[in-house]
Amino acid sequence: MRKIRIVFLLFILASGSVHAQSQADKPKLIVGIIVDQMRQDYLYRFSDRFSDGGFKRMMKDGFMMKNGHYNYIPTYTGPGHASVYTGTTPATHGIIGNDWYEKSLDKMIYCAEDTTVTNIGGSAENGFISPRNMLTTTVTDELRIATQKRSKVVGVAIKDRGASLPAGHLGDAYWFDSKTGDFMTSSYYYDKLPEWVVDFNKKKSVDKFLSQTWNTLYPIDSYKESMPDDNKFEEIFKGKDSPTFPYDLKELRKSNGEFGLVSSTPFGNTLTLDFALAALEGEQLGMGEDIDFLALSFSSPDYIGHRFGPQSKEIEDTYLRLDQEIERLLNYLDKTYGKDQYLVFLTADHAVAEVATHMISENVPAGNLRTSVVGTELLNYISSKYGEGDWIKNSSNGQFFLNHELILEKALNLEDFENEIAGFLLKFEGIKEVYTGTAMRTREFTTGNAMRLQMGYNHKASGDILMILEPAWLAGGDRGTSHGTGYTYDTNIPMLFYGWNVPAGESSRHTSITDITPTLSMMLDIKLPNGTNGQPILEITDKK
Repeated sequence: MRKIRIVFLLFILASGSVHAQSQADKPKLIVGIIVDQMRQDYLYRFSDRFSDGGFKRMMKDGFMMKNGHYNYIPTYTGPGHASVYTGTTPATHGIIGNDWYEKSLDKMIYCAEDTTVTNIGGSAENGFISPRNMLTTTVTDELRIATQKRSKVVGVAIKDRGASLPAGHLGDAYWFDSKTGDFMTSSYYYDKLPEWVVDFNKKKSVDKFLSQTWNTLYPIDSYKESMPDDNKFEEIFKGKDSPTFPYDLKELRKSNGEFGLVSSTPFGNTLTLDFALAALEGEQLGMGEDIDFLALSFSSPDYIGHRFGPQSKEIEDTYLRLDQEIERLLNYLDKTYGKDQYLVFLTADHAVAEVATHMISENVPAGNLRTSVVGTELLNYISSKYGEGDWIKNSSNGQFFLNHELILEKALNLEDFENEIAGFLLKFEGIKEVYTGTAMRTREFTTGNAMRLQMGYNHKASGDILMILEPAWLAGGDRGTSHGTGYTYDTNIPMLFYGWNVPAGESSRHTSITDITPTLSMMLDIKLPNGTNGQPILEITDKK
């Protein structure tokens, strides 16, 4: 009798194990996190002050590709978000910048611009938003297609491009409106705001955040991973005499964009996560039979990073606070869905350069290129040799767009003309390399900056002359910093996977940002997006 009981008990346990395994055949929810302007080294530099439940939890219990990089130029927000979710580069998905010169219209267009739609909630001027300029599908699109649109996809960010591009063509997106202080969407997605969004906006949480003083989370003297607070390398908020703590937001909002000021503080991350959690509940994400997807982008680190730079106490404080938000999110997911019942990945849309003037002060080669001066001298050179005319139609994103009609009228050979300009530009200090549009279209580059430029070069939309600056050079002013190059300080970003079916570990193997989407596609057994050229991360997909 005793043996029969033991056998019966083992049978019950085995049945329960099989049942549990079947329940874990797919995650309930995927959360994609993009931190706008995060370098890989931040995970180590600030780690002594991180909690065990935020970034450290993902690093310890998840899988980290330590040598993950962007594989194209330019490394900007719009292209970054599109590349993460499409698994391809601007050459294919078409988002070649945050904005770019549209040749057929003879004007600049915005990456998420769509004048055929209108605002739903928020302000009219911030409502012309959709993903239509993105030419390929996303992993979120393919998830929707695979489930006959039963899977729900919601994109959330302060920046509209950080919400609309990851949500893809078939998902829903919400972004923060700096004019009203509300989250909004456009008629591409809805005819009216869902009730849960209306209820969230009624709380006017942004006023609560902007009534506070931004001071350091811990005593400022304990911030050892950043330069002195008062220095000449950081931009100063209007209404202050120095770029130093504390920041009286109630006072500063009057002259620094009112509601928009929250974006330039860590409270923008808190506001974003509050809305994302409201979206999980309002849309009942992860509560159905099919996998749902939250595409979450934290925009505030980029605003703060541009203003203060990566060595600032403001950035150190921002990431210590963001670590707490990551812990809050993971705890919520544990409680709501259960551990190992959800899949999270975390990455960035680009990293960031050091402040050039700071590097110069430390005797590190660096500089600021005055692009307006370069453009003026170039036009003067062309005009003096070939006659007055509108030779340059546009200069943007490190590229010059030439007047093809005028070149044809003057009976000039385009390729020769491009090469002549390229040679002229190389005389400027700070310009390292110059490539022509003809070379981008007719040659295949396999290494270096030329290869990265080509991966970002769209035959129909990109320019005729493409410049590469020297390392640590920026096209900007004396304070603050930027990004956009193919150097490692702009390309090396976190690539962390955590949760359902993710083994614990790390790898130093070189990995491209375009590998995230094929990894997800293989894990979920769904079709690759139609432009994907990345490869799955085998350490995750083919684990033993």
